[in-house]
Amino acid sequence: MSALPEAIDNHAGQGVLALRWADGRTVRWTHADLRVACPCAECRARRRAGQAVEAAAELRIAAIEPVGAYALNLAFADGHRRGIYPFEMLAGSPN
Repeated sequence: MSALPEAIDNHAGQGVLALRWADGRTVRWTHADLRVACPCAECRARRRAGQAVEAAAELRIAAIEPVGAYALNLAFADGHRRGIYPFEMLAGSPN
C-alpha cells in the first residue's frame, strides 16, 4: 500500500471521510468515529484513564489540513483540533 491516499473525499453532508488507496481499497470513517479515535495526547490520556471520548453522530469536520506527507490534522465543529491522524491509522478499519 502506498503511504499516501490517492484521494481524500470529505462527504460533509453524510459526515463521512473517504480515503482511496493505491491498492483499490476505499476506507470510510464517520466524522464522529474519527473524533472518538482522536490520537492527540489529551484524548489518549482520557482513554488510558478509562474515560470515554464521545462525539455526537451529527459532529462534522470543520477543516482538514495536511501534515507533511504522513498525516492529516482534523479540526472538528466542537472546537477540538489537536488530533494528527497518520495515514497508517486512517488506512485501517474504523471499527
